[in-house]
Amino acid sequence: MLFEDNTVLRESINNLIDFSDDFVLLGSFANAIQVEEQVKALKPELILMDIDMPGLTGIEAVKRIRRFDEDVYIIMLTVFEESETVLNAIFAGASGYLLKKHLTDRLITSMHEVLNGGAPMSPSVARLVIANMHTASASKNKYDLTGREKEILTSLSEGNSYKIIAEKYFIGINTVRSHLKNIYKKLHVHSQTEAVAKALNERIL
Repeated sequence: MLFEDNTVLRESINNLIDFSDDFVLLGSFANAIQVEEQVKALKPELILMDIDMPGLTGIEAVKRIRRFDEDVYIIMLTVFEESETVLNAIFAGASGYLLKKHLTDRLITSMHEVLNGGAPMSPSVARLVIANMHTASASKNKYDLTGREKEILTSLSEGNSYKIIAEKYFIGINTVRSHLKNIYKKLHVHSQTEAVAKALNERIL
């Protein structure tokens, strides 16, 4: 299935797929406003999704699809290379991310790639994802939390009490409190709520 609001580009993609021996286009749409009904009715194996569409963005459409279908492959088609847009699409559940300027050369190859378990991305997009992973990794390490401190912080974020944490890791409640004191100091916070919020916001866990 294809969702693309640009008529000329949509027809061009239709033709690329029609000329391919390996794919059948089940539906081609100018917007994703009825995406849930359309996907449920046509049951595609692969969806090509534009990001910037009227009425409902491609990222929101992906989120809606993922509520009822975790298996369908979704490749985002876009002119956007900004890291925030790329990561939002991936976090929403996109399987790949292809810039429109590469469609003629890479679309069919990318469709094969995703069906074979890959995650097709234009080179510049792949670099953005890798850069974000490095940033996230640096963020996780910059507070110098120990393995046990991370375990306790994770357990706190799951809503567990000091008693449950103590039993889970076979340590005393006072030891849990001691670890928390160190966590607060390293994160520069003053409460359990602040610690958990900071850990989640900065992807420390």
